[in-house]
Amino acid sequence: MITRKSGEAVRIAESALVAGKVVPAAPARRRGPAATYEELARAGARSWQPVESERLGSWTLRAAAGFTRRANSVLPLGDPGRPLDDALARVRSWYADRGLPAYVQVATGVDDVQERLCAELEQRGWVREVTTAVLFGALAPVGDLPVDTSGVTLSRSVDAAWLRRYQRAGVPGPHVVGVLTSGPSVWFASVPGDEGAPTAIGRCVVDGRWAGFMAVEVDPAVRRQGLATAVMTALARRALDEGASAAWLQVEEDNGGARALYDGMGFAVHHRYHHYREPERPTA
Repeated sequence: MITRKSGEAVRIAESALVAGKVVPAAPARRRGPAATYEELARAGARSWQPVESERLGSWTLRAAAGFTRRANSVLPLGDPGRPLDDALARVRSWYADRGLPAYVQVATGVDDVQERLCAELEQRGWVREVTTAVLFGALAPVGDLPVDTSGVTLSRSVDAAWLRRYQRAGVPGPHVVGVLTSGPSVWFASVPGDEGAPTAIGRCVVDGRWAGFMAVEVDPAVRRQGLATAVMTALARRALDEGASAAWLQVEEDNGGARALYDGMGFAVHHRYHHYREPERPTA
């Protein structure tokens, strides 16, 4: 008896068999949902929407007055529709017109197109500045953590207190709020503090089956007390209520504390992406 992949059983006469072998058990599937690179890249882009953007073939040029590289870099998903050197010249010109350095966000560990683009950029002197791991996993295990979330407040809007805890905004202008509040369904979490800023914050963007977690920060004076876990769990429960089932997040490679937290929640690395900065222009 032979069982097809469809589950159908087929009887074959033993006399018709020529050879056979023992097939080992299939390896355990990695935890978490199936996801393509492009699906996650587009979900990430919708969670950090720029103030302005322009298409260059299948590339997207994004700018937000310099707030976060994700909203101020090229997302190259496909062919730019012109020779690479011409495309990069257009990229440099577009960002120069806005007083910004040109960045290209390229992934490794996903497909040959992205890998080749990394190599092409490096050959042309573009400098890899930051490497970020994209993690993914099932959402329910995060929402089911036995954590007290009664001290976490959720809001659709971001206020001045939340922004004071957020360490990546500098002096937050309208463009910062514009990027942070962009996305299909955005939630902000905070744990009230005593000094005018929350002791912990977080942001979640619910987008179909995906819940993206970002901006999880805790006052250094009260770290390792479970506040980040409480923030993540409260946001996960809200995302589950909205119908999401899968989760993703991004963490810089050198952030060991965050990696340990997310590993404990069942997240695994899906791929890594890198921001390549344009080479210095020769001086006259």
